[in-house]
Amino acid sequence: MPRTSSALDRATPEVIAAAALRLIDEEGPGALSFRTLADRLGVSHATVQRRCTDLAGLLDLCTEHLAARLPGVPAGTGWAEATEQRFTGLYRLLTAHPGLLTLRGGRPWMGRQLLARLVEPQIADSLAAGMTPARAMTVYRRLYLLTLGSAAFVDHRDPAGATAVTRTALAALDPEEFPALTADPAALLPVLTDHEVYHGALRQLIEAARPAS
Repeated sequence: MPRTSSALDRATPEVIAAAALRLIDEEGPGALSFRTLADRLGVSHATVQRRCTDLAGLLDLCTEHLAARLPGVPAGTGWAEATEQRFTGLYRLLTAHPGLLTLRGGRPWMGRQLLARLVEPQIADSLAAGMTPARAMTVYRRLYLLTLGSAAFVDHRDPAGATAVTRTALAALDPEEFPALTADPAALLPVLTDHEVYHGALRQLIEAARPAS
């Protein structure tokens, strides 16, 4: 595709983010580069770089693109139900794009969309329910860390592959050194990719933090 002077008009932040996510999802996190992304978009890599400066900026674009799809919670929804809806929505987005999690590593997720659609309403609901600011942030952090860690634990888009890799790793262990892990691997493996492990833990945390009515 020819590169034209209208490249910046065509390569909007939303278009770049969507293309980058498709690239990561289809070819893996190692495939992401300005040149590869630019080729997909039919623009120069300099055009992409003008939009996001560096890889960190590109990943921020992707995060904001996803965060804009977080579900809104209707006004009047109870604290526990609203909390479960928000974090379940975040979990679904993260597990759908494991490569983005890999690339971001420990970088904080502090974009405007995430703050507006998750952090601000969650903290506001907790304050309205009677929590102190410190308690509201503590509860938020626990729920967020559970969600992030659960999404990053395995590639949930490929449960069969994740199970096969783990089965091979367990089979290579010395039973005398790792008796608990090698005794009954068939019982351990299904839990690795069972989404209910996350949902059950989320409900437990929510119940433990539920403000007194």
